[in-house]
Amino acid sequence: MADGFEAHRERLRGVAYRMLGSVFEADDAVQETWLRYSRTDTSGVANLGGWLTTVLSRVCLDLLRSRGSRREEPLTDEPGESPDPASEVELADAVGRALLVVLETLAPAERVAFVLHDALAVPFAEIAPILGRTPEATKKLAGRARHKVRGEKLPSPTAGHRVVIDRFLGAIRNGDVPGLLEVLAPDVVRRADPALLAPGAPVELRGARAVAEEAKLLSRERARYAEPALVNGSPGVVVAPRGRLEIALLCTIEGGRITAYEVVADPARVVSVALLP
Repeated sequence: MADGFEAHRERLRGVAYRMLGSVFEADDAVQETWLRYSRTDTSGVANLGGWLTTVLSRVCLDLLRSRGSRREEPLTDEPGESPDPASEVELADAVGRALLVVLETLAPAERVAFVLHDALAVPFAEIAPILGRTPEATKKLAGRARHKVRGEKLPSPTAGHRVVIDRFLGAIRNGDVPGLLEVLAPDVVRRADPALLAPGAPVELRGARAVAEEAKLLSRERARYAEPALVNGSPGVVVAPRGRLEIALLCTIEGGRITAYEVVADPARVVSVALLP
């Protein structure tokens, strides 16, 4: 019996992470699914993977709905009980941090419908009983979620812009000042919310050397949660541990180099940032 479940565990964990955005909660959901599986006679179940996904989805839906009563509490993993950070990074990289941030804006039923249908191709007729809705209502729900995730049609950055952002992030992660100097324009301007800066640090910094030296100091712990994204329709970077947007960088790229970037970290401004994965 255990072997039957274990064959699906990692897939279920990935599905739960997409729905919940937290490794800690995803592992809890998988464990609850195992408990329900262990108490049920599944000998007559033809598609065990589908059955487990349905059970897991109901568990995740309950967890998402329960967040309403604690919406103002940070959804972080408990100290001492957090899974391996590398595991969170691996799952988040597989999903995409920008997508996780956008998924956080969805209502519980929208999120479950979107993940099951758009990510897993589960038919609406099978999703409907999980949500307690008709297939037609479920299809409309998923459509609303899809519209929120994809947003309005925005101009896409060129492939060259993505390469520049990737080089920028790689240099930051490695503390590579020469690499940063190659990707930053000589007269680059960095603007940042005071909330992120050390006391006395300038809101505006000019010149590639000064900006590169500062960027090198970005903690590797924070940089590991960064990835490229469309920020307000422009190429940029999001820093989103556990899918919760903390920092957004809005970049201006000309001639293959970053000529300016703004660091948005004030919570009042972060919530207004429009992202596309």
